[in-house]
Amino acid sequence: MDQGLASGTYVCHGITWASGDPRLLLAPVTGEPLIFAPVTGRRLAYQVSGTGRWCTGRYRFADRVRVEAVACPDRAPAEAGGQCAACAGRDDFRFAHRFHADGHVPDALAAYMAQPHWLYLATFADGTTKIGTAADPRKRSRLDEQGALIATYLARSADGRAVRFLEDALTRRLGLTQTVRAAAKLAALAGLRDLAPARSAHQQHLGRATEALNALNVTATPEAWAPPGEGDLLRTPDAERALYPHDPRSGEHGLTVLSCLGSQVLATLDGNGKQLPYLLDLGTLKGRRIVLGAQFSSPPAAVQSALF
Repeated sequence: MDQGLASGTYVCHGITWASGDPRLLLAPVTGEPLIFAPVTGRRLAYQVSGTGRWCTGRYRFADRVRVEAVACPDRAPAEAGGQCAACAGRDDFRFAHRFHADGHVPDALAAYMAQPHWLYLATFADGTTKIGTAADPRKRSRLDEQGALIATYLARSADGRAVRFLEDALTRRLGLTQTVRAAAKLAALAGLRDLAPARSAHQQHLGRATEALNALNVTATPEAWAPPGEGDLLRTPDAERALYPHDPRSGEHGLTVLSCLGSQVLATLDGNGKQLPYLLDLGTLKGRRIVLGAQFSSPPAAVQSALF
């Protein structure tokens, strides 16, 4: 649902690409259903309420092949893992990461993992490359949310168990990571001067991964990921930009989002037509309670470009 950023208080679930474009996922504290609010080309004005973290709910199985986000019914304070105890106890999807290690397997998760999955490589602005997996319905959105510059689907696997074993095997053989910190992605984008190093790194890892799959008697079927247009400005090398000089997790902010890559955004401040656009990570708002309102704006800022 295309919903705007209405004034009110929300628990922020971060950025999602589940609908095909970047949306701010918000849980109204008044108990209404989750809101998927578009961010690109929109003004985002908010104030962070308090310093605590709040439960971001859970995922439930919408059917045998899809999962969907569910808000915490109590909008409770977060405990371990960003959830309250009640939501964590009802979240069968939390077992997915250890599914292939013969851990606890709820019936709904077993059905979900039985569908085809994809193995992929994603390379970020500094050339760091990770290996990952995505269920077939999440083939596109999983990569869109990563914030990569370049990515390739390596192979389609019969199910989630098989693809996780392939992911682990290539991690061991090639020394590839399975996670990249959001802060590292942001820093790499801030210093992006040339696309050539990332392209070269991706091609090198792609060649090695193809060879490793062949050695495992798995046929590689490389398929290039087409990056969404919402991130084009952030993928432009040498475009002047500055790291946002304020902490998005506290105080008040007023930003107009120009471009979005994963959860990283390029934004301008109110009335700063002569200043550089700013780079920040909206993913840091996950679990924060925020108040939306047109009256909020960012403090003044005068900083130099991150490229100099």
